Amino acid sequence: MSFIGLNLTNNWSIYAVPVAWAVAVAPHFYAISVYNSERAPGTAKWDNREPKENIARVKEAKLSPNAQGKYLRAEAAQENGLQNLPLFAAAILAGNFARLSPSVLNTTSAVYIGVRILYNFIYINNTSLFAANLRSVTYLAGVATWISLFIRAGNKLF
Repeated sequence: MSFIGLNLTNNWSIYAVPVAWAVAVAPHFYAISVYNSERAPGTAKWDNREPKENIARVKEAKLSPNAQGKYLRAEAAQENGLQNLPLFAAAILAGNFARLSPSVLNTTSAVYIGVRILYNFIYINNTSLFAANLRSVTYLAGVATWISLFIRAGNKLF
């Protein structure tokens, strides 16, 4: 079976780990673009030589409340993604070690990445209690994907 040129009977799950890393760090680049495009005239642009200092400069940059919120939420989304990445990567490795089927590994990887993209979008644009709760649901859905791989791998091995 082929989907956009990929043979889905092959195991592509290991490739999902660097893709998940890219999805995890993408909000940071969005945060930088918000900072640079919304900062007050005369304030310093994002300085990549001192990335941690930029966080302190957010108040100096006099971003609008909306832009400041997006900036802070994007940075938080990146942090959350990087915190989850090692668990996802370990689950992928466990699934491969247990020789789970390529369809299980590929599907679970794709769901995780899709949910994380949705999570980032919701988190960055979240301004309501409903959106905050939806963000939590997408977070838990992502966690459920890698937990399911650990459980399936454990069941197959033991």
